[in-house]
Amino acid sequence: MAKRRSYRSDALRSAHLAAQDLHAIGAIDKATMREFDRACLTDVEPLAPDDIRRIRDQANMSQTIFALTLNVTPSLVSQWERGEKKPSGPSLKLLNLADKKGVEAIF
Repeated sequence: MAKRRSYRSDALRSAHLAAQDLHAIGAIDKATMREFDRACLTDVEPLAPDDIRRIRDQANMSQTIFALTLNVTPSLVSQWERGEKKPSGPSLKLLNLADKKGVEAIF
């Protein structure tokens, strides 16, 4: 199964996929491929508790439904919104994507 990536635009998606193919045949080295990754893929920014709550409120979701959407527990969503824990890894990436493109983008 291929890795799901979030691209800045359709044009950058096409450029990145072409670069991956060139990397696969040895025409682009790892350092150049990392530059393509940085240029084409969306950034992941830390989110404050109020930001997480705002994303959930804009989606008109309860903590339970929001947690199911992110594949985490409702308790974890509550802890994020209270600032007891900070999202990281795939959860932070999904939250950033939901913030930029709406929760519908992660369904």
